[in-house]
Amino acid sequence: MTGTTGPTGPTEAGTADAAAFPYKLVATDLDGTLLRDDHTVSARTREALAAVTAAGAAHIIVTGRAVPWTRHILDDLGYYGLAVCGQGAQVYDAGEHRLLTSVTLDRQLAGLALAKIEAEVGPLLLAASRDGLDGEVLVGPGYRVQDGPLPVVPIREAADLWSAPLNKVYVQHPTLSDDELAAVATQVAGGLVGVTMAGAGIVELLPLGLSKATGLSLAARRLGVKAVDTIAFGDMPNDIPMFAWAAHSVAMANAHTDLKAVADEVTSTNEEDGIAVVLERLLAQR
Repeated sequence: MTGTTGPTGPTEAGTADAAAFPYKLVATDLDGTLLRDDHTVSARTREALAAVTAAGAAHIIVTGRAVPWTRHILDDLGYYGLAVCGQGAQVYDAGEHRLLTSVTLDRQLAGLALAKIEAEVGPLLLAASRDGLDGEVLVGPGYRVQDGPLPVVPIREAADLWSAPLNKVYVQHPTLSDDELAAVATQVAGGLVGVTMAGAGIVELLPLGLSKATGLSLAARRLGVKAVDTIAFGDMPNDIPMFAWAAHSVAMANAHTDLKAVADEVTSTNEEDGIAVVLERLLAQR
C-alpha cells in the first residue's frame, strides 16, 4: 500500500502485520472531529494516530474545506499524505502540494438552483469557493464567515460569483436555521445540485452526486484500500455519505443529531480526544 501520513508525520502504511489493527484506513473529518475548538490536535490524538499507522493503517483527512482553507492546517500538522477536500471535490497531495483531482459546479445549474431557493424563502446571503490550488473564497454582502481569520475576497454583486469555475456555493438566510434552509434547498433544488450542511452557518450547494464518500473512494483507490477496510470519524451531516461508505462509523459526542442517528457508535467530543478513545480501544484488542 502507498505510504501515507498521520498528523505526526510520514509513516509507511501497510508494512506491519495486517492483523495488527482491524482497519487499513482511518478517515477523519477536521473541524469538530480531529481538531479541537482552538484548531489544534491534542498530543493524545497524535499519539493514537501514530500508533495506528505504525500498526499498518493509513490515516486520511476528509474535510469540507477546500484546499486553500485546508493546506495551512495540514502543513502545521506535518501531514504529508492525501487529503480529501471541498466535500469530496478535491483530492490533494499534501506532501507534494499538488491537486490530483477536482470537480467543479455547473454554474448554470447552480444559478437556477439559487433562483428556485430564493423564490421559496427570499434573498440569500452568498459566498463561493473557486476551483484550484489557490482558489479564492468569494464573500457577498452580509455573509457571515464562520471559521475565524481565513482569507476571503469580498464581492459586491452576486453576479461576480460566476466569473470563474467554482467547487461550491455557500448559502445563508437572515432568519431560517441551517436545518430549515438545507431542508428547503433540498426540496426545491435537490434535483439540480447537492445540498449539505457542514457546520454552523455553513449550508452548501455542490455538484449533484458529489459527497465526501465520492472523494474518499477515489483517494482510497489510490491507497489500495476499500470501504470494508475503513473506519470513519465525523461530526456533521456532510459526513453522512462517508459514514454510509465506510465499514464502521464513529460520531463525536458533539455531532449533529442526524449524524449520530446513522453512526455505528458515538465517542467523546473533539475536546475530549474522541478519536483517540476509539483508536486506543481498538489497539488494545489486538
